[in-house]
Amino acid sequence: MMRFDFPNNVRLLTTPRYLIGGASVDGYENFNLATHTGDSLDAVMHNRKLLVQRFNLPSMPKWLSQTHSNICLDANSHDCEGDAIVTRKKGVVCAVMTADCLPIFASNQSGTQVGVAHAGWQGILNGVIEAFIQSFDNRDLRIHFGAAISVKNLEVGGEVFERFTAKDRKLGAAFTQKGTKYHLDIYQAARIILNDLGVKAITGGGQCTVEQEEDYFSYRRDGANSGRMAHLIWIAT
Repeated sequence: MMRFDFPNNVRLLTTPRYLIGGASVDGYENFNLATHTGDSLDAVMHNRKLLVQRFNLPSMPKWLSQTHSNICLDANSHDCEGDAIVTRKKGVVCAVMTADCLPIFASNQSGTQVGVAHAGWQGILNGVIEAFIQSFDNRDLRIHFGAAISVKNLEVGGEVFERFTAKDRKLGAAFTQKGTKYHLDIYQAARIILNDLGVKAITGGGQCTVEQEEDYFSYRRDGANSGRMAHLIWIAT
């Protein structure tokens, strides 16, 4: 369970790629939590139940249908399509899933409002970080970056660079050019946007889902058979 400098009543969790008792096989090994990747539905349902039991979650997470949008939902909403989720209720588990994209955990200073966002490069362009932060009552927040793909492994084309700099010229600082290609530091891009929103208390940002194969799923590394980790946050009861 992660703590960092979040309030003591806030719990954060990133699930491992491997967990004793995990049921996924055939390239999804072994603790995949996503239903949309082609894995056995029975295996995923087994893993989701195991998640609650093994980590003593206060409730089943609210699972989202993620589309790289800028939609931030309240956990009480009946809607499930979105890429960020927040709650003020104790014991409600907010969740996003990733396999290279950046998970962003957030809590206010008092630990009375928490949430998590799924911020891939497309979601960042679409404004998911701004929508996520604006869903909080104030900007006096603590942020933690979960594991994502590193700049070394996130190669993109010139059109992606142009779209980022069209959004905000300062985002050019998150790119390194190598020939006709660019490498995007997704951690840095998120940090620039958060700082512009007045959010300065940020931890994390030093891991790589591609290189840490024993710890994390990675779509860039494993392709279509990549599972998904879950990133969970809740207010303890």
